[in-house]
Amino acid sequence: MCRLLAYLGSPIALEQLLYKPEHSLIIQSYQPREMISGVVNADGFGVGWYHTHKDTAPFTYRNTLPIWNDVNLPNLSRYIESKCVLAYVRSATPGQALDFANCQPFSHQQHLFIHNGYIENFRKTLYRKIRSTLTSDVYEHINGSTDSEHIFALLLSHIQLNQHRPPEYALRRTILTLEEMAKRYQVKALVNIVWSDGNRLIASRFATSTPAPSLYWLRDDLNYPNSVMIASEPLFKGNWTACPENSIISVGENCDIQIDKI
Repeated sequence: MCRLLAYLGSPIALEQLLYKPEHSLIIQSYQPREMISGVVNADGFGVGWYHTHKDTAPFTYRNTLPIWNDVNLPNLSRYIESKCVLAYVRSATPGQALDFANCQPFSHQQHLFIHNGYIENFRKTLYRKIRSTLTSDVYEHINGSTDSEHIFALLLSHIQLNQHRPPEYALRRTILTLEEMAKRYQVKALVNIVWSDGNRLIASRFATSTPAPSLYWLRDDLNYPNSVMIASEPLFKGNWTACPENSIISVGENCDIQIDKI
């Protein structure tokens, strides 16, 4: 399991998101409150963000070190500013390698993606099945071995195949496909996802069997006006709302929120 954080709104320094909150992602890396498996998130981390003024592909900074051991991130986070940020700290599934190819966020063109959860016994069950359904160029883009990257690849394939539909549709199709595969192989799948193209956030809280991993959203906090945050755990005291299980949460460019059942 991992801990996630996503932000969309007025431009903000990474430091304000990663270090300032009382229960920041840094704290959650070694003292999480709501993980349903694992104890710490010390198997790497990553941050992805979009340029505030230029329409460019997103930037990522990743490391296999625990986030508290990275000596560069505190200084970088003081000077990097963005209106859209995705970040996570990793608790690796047993058997998954600790290397950069397996570090999130994963990116492709304008897409950024983070995942909290797992597919049970992934390599022996859904690994080949998922790969067999991918479009050829997405298949060739896979670099690592995690279930998370394969879920991202499945989502990208559905986006490509349904370009005339909104990305919420592609995410729904991705989750329903995983649910069908998981039932066929009689395995559990936990699929908390956040996706972005730099202008919006789309997230899911889903599990084939309860409970689903925790996920919350917060809009227009006094200290973070004109913004929406999505996080595995509340970063500070405030009007955080638990996302319903088996739902998709959409955040538009104006920070409007829509929640739909899967």
